[in-house]
Amino acid sequence: MTTISDVPERRAWQELGRRLPRPEAMLAITAHWETGGATHLTAGDAPRTIHDFRGFPQELFDIRYPAPGSPGLVERVAALLGHDRVIRDDGWGFDHGAWGVVQPMYPQADIPMVAMSLDRQLSPAQHLTLAERLAPLRDEGVLIVASGNVVHNLALWRQSQGTVPVWATAFQNRINAALLADDRAALLDLADEDARRAVNSGEHYLPLLYAVGARLPDDDAAIFNDTVDGALSMTSVLFGDAAYAPA
Repeated sequence: MTTISDVPERRAWQELGRRLPRPEAMLAITAHWETGGATHLTAGDAPRTIHDFRGFPQELFDIRYPAPGSPGLVERVAALLGHDRVIRDDGWGFDHGAWGVVQPMYPQADIPMVAMSLDRQLSPAQHLTLAERLAPLRDEGVLIVASGNVVHNLALWRQSQGTVPVWATAFQNRINAALLADDRAALLDLADEDARRAVNSGEHYLPLLYAVGARLPDDDAAIFNDTVDGALSMTSVLFGDAAYAPA
């Protein structure tokens, strides 16, 4: 709903799109594309728009994000990650984990984009290690977009909507501190009860590790959209020049 609602989070993404230097291409790691045994990348010149949800207004289903694909970026990512662990996938497209964030930033859909799956056979530490291989893209004009939620537990959200649970803010604050300090060990420490509630099935947390892994040594970090609603958070983090981050 953030994509079609006039809410602070959407306005912040719109502002970010205006502030950032225009990227040559985007790589979107999405919580809504889970694969097993390999990392999949959207292949082809024109990946389709996927509406991977139900029960929402028709306005959302009417959205198309016809950004061009980027075969060149696919091959570059495959070279960085290892051709043996990458599958070029022309059956998938841009799901709402990809277009839901970039559509407010770049509504013209004229920046080439590649979506990247989460290989759920990897541990969080292995995801982070894989992400570190993507760091060279940062100096090649590629904006890495990691789309998910730090706190994401739909089962608990239904009973906690409209509240700000202590456990959710405690976990969010802990992760925020780790992001600002580049404490990667803390980001992988997910064994306590707060983490089990927040990370839940995991797929919405793992994309964050790709943004962290691709962080460059001189990057600073900025936190924005730092809100919690029940068992969902909308917190965003920008690595690079923090001056570009919305207030």
